[in-house]
Amino acid sequence: MKEISSKAKLLYHLRENKGKPISGTKLSKEMGVSRVAVWKTVQSLTEAGYSIETGETGYLIDPKNEKDFLYPWEFGDKEKLFYHYSSTPSTMDRAREAALKGLDSGSVFTAEKQSAGRGRNGRTWVSRQGGLFFSILERPNLTVADYTLISLIMQIAVVRSITSICGKKAYLRWPNDIYINNKKIAGLTTEIQGEGDIISWLTGGIGVNVNNSVPSIKATSCAQIIGRPISRRKVLIKILNEIKNVKKEFSSTAAYSQGNRTLSSEWNALTDNIGAKAAVFLPASEDDDSKKANKIYARGIFQGIDPIGRCILKTDEKLLYVNHGSVSLAFLNAKS
Repeated sequence: MKEISSKAKLLYHLRENKGKPISGTKLSKEMGVSRVAVWKTVQSLTEAGYSIETGETGYLIDPKNEKDFLYPWEFGDKEKLFYHYSSTPSTMDRAREAALKGLDSGSVFTAEKQSAGRGRNGRTWVSRQGGLFFSILERPNLTVADYTLISLIMQIAVVRSITSICGKKAYLRWPNDIYINNKKIAGLTTEIQGEGDIISWLTGGIGVNVNNSVPSIKATSCAQIIGRPISRRKVLIKILNEIKNVKKEFSSTAAYSQGNRTLSSEWNALTDNIGAKAAVFLPASEDDDSKKANKIYARGIFQGIDPIGRCILKTDEKLLYVNHGSVSLAFLNAKS
């Protein structure tokens, strides 16, 4: 991996000094660059929005005045894997472009704003300032039939992270939402491309209500739960680290071949609606006036998911296994 940038080095040393000034001479020595280069880096960071104070004794960042940035240099030696946009239609669009160009697995795409954030079935993900919107590029050694397993890993990682961050239990809702207090706090979507029966690339888009105002009374945010703003960078790092942990935790169990029972069991342990009445339906996209839209195709009792991520619905006649596809699940007596 290439050496980290001067911006990343400078931020590291300023933060390590915990609000105390550090001289240009010392920074020059620590960073291995000239004092002029230090000054230019300070100017560049200032232009990017950082509040770096300059005085006779050196440079400092006041921890109390730190802003919530997601620039690549905020991620230290992993800097080259991060791509940040002030505004983009969707981070999923950026991730797809990168995948087609051959960028590395593990690349992360973040944005301050999305003008056309994407949810499932053509729906728009409301992307308000202060939220965390990002996509991850993966190149897993999996068959197309097993693509849902990466989605399950991401969902488990996000729900664990949100529970840890908020100090309150978060729950999964099939197919890809996360709730706290019966209110939506996060959602995920995936896109794949395969060659033959093998996945060439997979992108996972994740949206978390962090410090943003929520779009309705049916949603909530980390800041609302905690009672104060929280760093989006810390939330992102927590989620990315947890994805690695979950992969390691479950990679040795059945090797993902034709599903993973241990993985699905963990997913089922993290949902709060097993035993709830539910209905399977095809939701309308924002420009869809089809008579099929929102039509209920089956009702029953939600039994969790099977090893390949399918919803199990117990109807009067049988067990019904429902693929992610384009359908959604409405819980008719969702627990609080």
